[in-house]
Amino acid sequence: MVEKKSDVLQGTLDLMVLKTLHAMGPLHGFGIARRIEQISEDVLQLNEGTVYTSLLRLQQQGWIKSEWGISDNNRKARFYSITRLGKKQLDLETENWERISGVIGRMLRLERQG
Repeated sequence: MVEKKSDVLQGTLDLMVLKTLHAMGPLHGFGIARRIEQISEDVLQLNEGTVYTSLLRLQQQGWIKSEWGISDNNRKARFYSITRLGKKQLDLETENWERISGVIGRMLRLERQG
């Protein structure tokens, strides 16, 4: 059986982007996507459009900011960083995710009754 790359669950990409920026500091979009793929051990495969849509959404919320800089390969790139408001949102989203994933874990461990 061929292992299929998983699609990112709706609503989790923003959380992963915020966490990546919080942990790694300022990164450009390509770097964010590659880091998420690396952490997922390539279970997640992100296309640039998906990541940039998330970045735009996060920037509109005020959770990240961006500024122009020079990438490792000497190209002009927009670097994103998490804001103070974004850190608060990350804490809230992390708490919510841990609570919901705990519920899902308990549901998956249920045995057939009777």
